[in-house]
Amino acid sequence: MNKRAFLKSFGLLAGSLPILSWNASAASFDPQTLLPKAIKKGDTLGLISPSAATADRMQFTFAKEALEALDFKVKLGENLTNRRGHLAGTDQERADDLNGMFADSEVSGIICIRGGSGAARILPLIDYNLIKQNPKPLLGYSDITALHCAIQAQTGLITFHGPNGSGSWNSFNVKQFEQIFFEKAKVTYKNEQPKGDDLVVKNNRIQTLKAGIAEGKILGGNLTVLTSLSGTPYYPDFTDAILFIEDIGEDPYKMDRMMSTLMLNGTLNKIKGFIFGQCSDCEPGGGYGSLSVDQVMDDYILPLDIPAYTGAMIGHVAKQFIIPVGTRVKMDASTGTITLLEALFQS
Repeated sequence: MNKRAFLKSFGLLAGSLPILSWNASAASFDPQTLLPKAIKKGDTLGLISPSAATADRMQFTFAKEALEALDFKVKLGENLTNRRGHLAGTDQERADDLNGMFADSEVSGIICIRGGSGAARILPLIDYNLIKQNPKPLLGYSDITALHCAIQAQTGLITFHGPNGSGSWNSFNVKQFEQIFFEKAKVTYKNEQPKGDDLVVKNNRIQTLKAGIAEGKILGGNLTVLTSLSGTPYYPDFTDAILFIEDIGEDPYKMDRMMSTLMLNGTLNKIKGFIFGQCSDCEPGGGYGSLSVDQVMDDYILPLDIPAYTGAMIGHVAKQFIIPVGTRVKMDASTGTITLLEALFQS
């Protein structure tokens, strides 16, 4: 089942899922920023799979070895290798692994092995009070956007949009991980731009839609997943925020539909700045019947008259920024930079 078909089926199934936590008190919850506890070399990280199943068994080995190479011990989720259809186990099993890692005093941080689809199904089963009582770093991207959004909306905890456990742990990602988690540096994110054998730099170029500087809480993630949470208690408050988005394998007309959702639900009118990362494999089809992604962004973002740029190294790319979701940042749309303004961890 592809991502789009799953989201449609999720909407139809919403009434049959355990929605007991979707109540007035949850919807009106107004969290303050909650810092996770710091992690260090030698700590134990929990490896879980809250979304899709992993078909290749070597991916479990790769993820474990990568974390061990970063000088961590690794604890595997009890249900990590389970499978139910395209999902990594039942909703309850996947939620149990997430809740269990937050409850486990031996586990200092949590890494999601992959994205895919299915994380939204477990949101009503997550123990948000447990997370507030045991704030830990959570790392992952793509479908893990559902967890970033829900945890932010329900607890205010800063989580981290970045490489999954089975993703690429190249030197760029490793250096950035060490700067953020070990050195606790207030990083300035800027695209790496190798010139190569050409007169001009062509890789990782940004496009400034509206020049300027903005400051605010950075929120967002995968556009498809983000818009699917609209109208639920798991959708963050974007008032005065910096919105960042990315996606993969979406036709421009679908991107247009999702951007219209952000307009109609009021998100775009609330934000102070906009950052579009990578939309991998999002080219229009043949003929003249489709807008381009550039045109879609122009249509929705330019009228906002706020600092905005596209092309950030965020999304389904080998080298990607680790974005602390929920922290305050300064963005400069002219230079394509994002600077952390506050500490990310408890002192």
